[in-house]
Order: sequence, then structure tokens, then C-alpha cells
Amino acid sequence: QLQLVESGGGLVQPGGSLRLSCSASGFTLDYHAIGWFRQAPGKEREGVSCIDSSGLSTNYADSVKGRFTISRDNAKNTVYLQMNSLKPEDTAVYYCAADTLNYCSGYHGANYRYWGQGTQVTVSS
Repeated sequence: QLQLVESGGGLVQPGGSLRLSCSASGFTLDYHAIGWFRQAPGKEREGVSCIDSSGLSTNYADSVKGRFTISRDNAKNTVYLQMNSLKPEDTAVYYCAADTLNYCSGYHGANYRYWGQGTQVTVSS
């Protein structure tokens, strides 16, 4: 079964940090760019960050630049999203997805073939 599984979400205070993981089973992530998306209640899904298959090229939404860092370990078939200086507006369900291409093609959902089930991130005091 081909699937992505996110983990690492939880409740954190403003200013805190979390590291999300996106692991694949049934296929290798080596040939895919990986995107992180989030969706807050009542809001549309938005692209947060993307990393190409080599890990050398990354992209961030303006809202998270300087606070979030995406990385990957192809040997572990896992992509990470380190989130620092978290704000209440970062509260959302976070999803990872595998692009059909090996480079970041943007954040159009149709470009992404495989999706995880999501992990909840709540930033609150």
C-alpha cells in the first residue's frame, strides 16, 4: 500500500517549536519533490513549504519564512518540517504530499500524487 504518514504534531505554546515528520511506505521518496500544506478551520488549504528530490532546493510561503525549515533524509525515506517561533495563526492540520515531479512545481494540489492523513498542530497558551 502506497502511503504517506505524518507525525510530530501536538499542542505547543506560542514561541515554541515542533518537528513534523513525513514518512513513506510502499514507495521511495527519492524521486519526488515533497510539499507541506496546512489547513485551518474555515480556511482554504495553503502550501507551506516544498523541497526537491535532492534536498538542494527549497521553497517557503512568506508566512513561515525564517521560522520553518524543510529537510529530507532519503536514506530514511522521510521529510521533516522544523517549525520554530510558532504563532497561534500556525494552528492547522498539516499534510505532506509527494509531487509527481522531482522539483517543486508549486502548491497546486493536482500536482501531488500521494497525500498523508494529516497531523494537528495547535499553538495556544
